[in-house]
Amino acid sequence: MKVLLTGGAGYIGSHTCVELILAGHTPVIADNFDNSCPEAIRRVEEITGVNVKSYELDVCDSEAVERMFSENDFDAVIHFAGLKAVGESCAIPLRYYRNNIDSTLTLLEAMKKHGVANFVFSSSATVYGVPERVPLVEGMPTGCTNPYGWTKLMNEQILTDAASADAGLSVVLLRYFNPIGAHESGRIGENPNGIPNNLMPYITQVAAGKLSRLGVFGNDYPTPDGTGVRDYIHVVDLAKAHVKALDYAASHKGTEVFNIGTGTGYSVLDIVNAFMRVNDLEIPYDIKPRRPGDIAECYADPSKAEKILGWKAEKTLEDMCRDSWNWQSHNKNGYDPD
Repeated sequence: MKVLLTGGAGYIGSHTCVELILAGHTPVIADNFDNSCPEAIRRVEEITGVNVKSYELDVCDSEAVERMFSENDFDAVIHFAGLKAVGESCAIPLRYYRNNIDSTLTLLEAMKKHGVANFVFSSSATVYGVPERVPLVEGMPTGCTNPYGWTKLMNEQILTDAASADAGLSVVLLRYFNPIGAHESGRIGENPNGIPNNLMPYITQVAAGKLSRLGVFGNDYPTPDGTGVRDYIHVVDLAKAHVKALDYAASHKGTEVFNIGTGTGYSVLDIVNAFMRVNDLEIPYDIKPRRPGDIAECYADPSKAEKILGWKAEKTLEDMCRDSWNWQSHNKNGYDPD
């Protein structure tokens, strides 16, 4: 299939691009490089030996999107593009709502006009809000604690309504948990702007000497070691889930939602200790107060994805830690020249 990847030069998008090529699909990337860079596409081409067509555009720009659809006979869309920082979404909520929702509406309108029937959406475990219990299953109540999460949940509703109104449309909603790791080649990986919001790139930047110490937010949660527990998944496993979702969308109509995680919860200190052990490095850290809105535990029940998609996470925590450091140690400044 010829597949449009919006935000395809980003962390998850670039890894998914590799896996789509390996599975025999033809990806086309659309990205405005707001939180990514063209070098990632070049490196995808280096890894796969395949030239990847790309467009520099904002997916909210309906005229640019229309031109792109007119020039390509797409079979499917995988929609990654969007603003994604929880804290920032609280500070500038209108920008998040405008960007993250407009982009989906623009794509749906272009798809309808051009007869493209398959849509895979990059959603998030944040749609579960503060869960009453774990593991999280797809049928649990949803609700959000920040504008970023609400944009994901609102998009899920928009896509569900669109598929209900159009019997030809197939929508797959993938609720990610916590992607970490990098491609085993070390050529593509997570490349956050500024100080990282997420745990693993913070750890790797401390290991690389870019940051002095890791801040661990809270050690008094009701968890085995007092630090927050999350479901960490290797980004390559996550990318492979998109290939499975694409295959599913091509043979089913309507809307389906899947948790994409490992089903295992690891604490912050579990991750820190595993990283130090696997890579034989010391990571100095300080315990800091809890962050507002953080919850004690969040991990998936991924059994639905295994049963219906035939997908299951395969890589271990050790793989995640090893591949994260392999990327960071060979790319101290990410995709920028050292």
